[in-house]
Amino acid sequence: MTTTENTASKIGWDCVALDCADAAGVAQFYADLLGGRVEGDPDGDWFNVLWDGPRIATQLAPNHEPPDWPRGHQQVHLDFVVADIAAAHERVLELGGVALDPEEAPRPKPERGFRVYADPAGHPFCLCRPTPDAWD
Repeated sequence: MTTTENTASKIGWDCVALDCADAAGVAQFYADLLGGRVEGDPDGDWFNVLWDGPRIATQLAPNHEPPDWPRGHQQVHLDFVVADIAAAHERVLELGGVALDPEEAPRPKPERGFRVYADPAGHPFCLCRPTPDAWD
């Protein structure tokens, strides 16, 4: 292959797209959680969450059934790093997210370095500590 063919056939990152019954609402959840903004036609079926990280999109799927983690299939999940897990935990709950595992409020020096939540449409995501000594 020539250099032009390599460049033309290179696959690049675009976004993570989440199907949900309330695409605008789930996009706003992630924008609020991540300090970003939502871009999209209010009457449309696709919304972009623009923030300092990779683009997250939400797509209208009127008959969407949320993942049934941990009892069933997960489908996909997002991982975010956070230095202050207690503050992030409260923020997720305030925005309509749900703590899945563990459900109780964070305690200092947890054994594992992540906690699992669900967005308002039921998609699981994790808040992870950035370093092993974080969350002390």
